[in-house]
Amino acid sequence: MKKTMSALLTSSLVLSLAACGGTTTSTEQPQSAQPAADGISQRTIKIGSGATENSPVGQAMVEFKKIVEEKSGGKIKVQTFPSSQLGDDKQMIDALKAGTLEMSTPTTAPLVGTVKDFGIFDLPFTISNAEQADKVLSSPVGQKLLDKLPDHGLIGLTYWEYGFRNLTNKKRPVAKVEDFAGLKIRTQQNNIHIDVFNALGANATPMAYSEVFSGLESGAIDGQENPVGAIEDNKYNEVQKYLSLTNHIYSPIALLMSKKFWDQLSDEEKKIIQDAAVQAGANEKKNVREQAQQSITNLKNAGMEVNEFSEEEKAKAIEIIKPVIEKHTQELDQEIVNEFFQVVGAAK
Repeated sequence: MKKTMSALLTSSLVLSLAACGGTTTSTEQPQSAQPAADGISQRTIKIGSGATENSPVGQAMVEFKKIVEEKSGGKIKVQTFPSSQLGDDKQMIDALKAGTLEMSTPTTAPLVGTVKDFGIFDLPFTISNAEQADKVLSSPVGQKLLDKLPDHGLIGLTYWEYGFRNLTNKKRPVAKVEDFAGLKIRTQQNNIHIDVFNALGANATPMAYSEVFSGLESGAIDGQENPVGAIEDNKYNEVQKYLSLTNHIYSPIALLMSKKFWDQLSDEEKKIIQDAAVQAGANEKKNVREQAQQSITNLKNAGMEVNEFSEEEKAKAIEIIKPVIEKHTQELDQEIVNEFFQVVGAAK
């Protein structure tokens, strides 16, 4: 009887272990590809960006790396790839969806191709200061947009900041709406941006971020639009004469992670990454805002002619592009549009 009971217990234990994965077969996936039940596993995160190494975004990536590696006891390694080393924003977003890249730092503009409602950030002359930007991004509408990403293979960890976009060109100062006429301006591959610049009389020319400097140098484009910090970091002043402070669009950054990678993580690992993203982002926004005024001074000292685009001219531009805005706004989730304008209006 004892021998029989022993045999039964042994058989039961073997079956139990097999059901729980206690045995290993030749078809089992590597440990790195398996979701961690708890604790911290050995992992590597590659994070790519179009921003330069010395930019606030590049510095925030390094800070994120330090926090994650410290909090994980060195088990989670982070490798940073600035300056479009892993491709442009669209290519990196596609890589995140495919699970061949872990993280990237695109602005929200190229995300419109994935979630159209991110287009609310591309409506010109809506967010006009940092206080409004902070209230929108921290509001329920900001979170609702991030919540739309998992259905597309992406996780939105938090928002960082790229800044307020301004215009440069090699032909003339843009001080009046009429000055846009005929300028070939590089834009992102975003239909709202393209339609807005065309409506203002410019010739909108979509182009990858990594190709902008050579495009300006060769004369393929007359100008481009970016925050002043990015204009300085990329040395556009070497191939552009005029900087017009239009502040026409506020560009947030959506710090993204591949959902395929996120789903492998334990709760402890997710918390480390989420907390690091938020902490590094707070410093990144502070640095972007501090850098902006200094960049204007530096660009002036480097020989650029800088002019303001007045509130009166902005009002004229808004009137001209109104049909474009109405067209694109109708294509967005009206609940999100209404909430967005409510938050912006309250912040004013």
